[in-house]
Amino acid sequence: MNPFETLLENNKVWASEKVKTDPDFFKHLSEQQAPKFLWIGCSDSRVPANEITNTQPGEIFVHRNVANMVVHTDLNLITVIEYAVNVLKVEHVLVVGHYGCGGVKAALTNKNYGIINRWLKHIKDVYRFHRDELDAIPTEEGRTDRLVELNVVEQVMNLAKSNTIQEAWHRDQRPHLHGWVYGLKDGLINPVFHMAPGTHIDPIYEYDME
Repeated sequence: MNPFETLLENNKVWASEKVKTDPDFFKHLSEQQAPKFLWIGCSDSRVPANEITNTQPGEIFVHRNVANMVVHTDLNLITVIEYAVNVLKVEHVLVVGHYGCGGVKAALTNKNYGIINRWLKHIKDVYRFHRDELDAIPTEEGRTDRLVELNVVEQVMNLAKSNTIQEAWHRDQRPHLHGWVYGLKDGLINPVFHMAPGTHIDPIYEYDME
């Protein structure tokens, strides 16, 4: 059996088991989605949002990219944020990195990755902002893990700079913004940063909402 055929067979088993547990599972799922969470995570195959949070389909709205970046010129991401915040009315936005992230590791090198360099430059910027702290860490693994944490913090800050988030904060006092880091070695999530609705940032990034 080819690998893709295995996926199709697994899908049949999964769907059958869901119906056995709850005959109306797919009926309810198809009628609407009302997630409370938007998950902006890494594309890494070892970090599946639903599985590591023990949630069901329909509970988390998910966007994933290399190294869980919030880039203001990324129309795909901006569209997801707009839909999640203003249509789905999510209450929490989670930026979730993971220790040992390949994108972060690559950004710490001078290797030429071709077109991927354009994306990694955003992570290199985070390194530049925090160079003194990171260079003082004696081990490569320690520097990488700390950059993963700092990258999550900076991406949450990028969320807070967006007019979509600021408008929702002003209008609805939501969503909360969270920066989390998942541990591949122990399966646990480390919450490293949180911004409540209305949190003040550098005034140059705050828009007039009156």
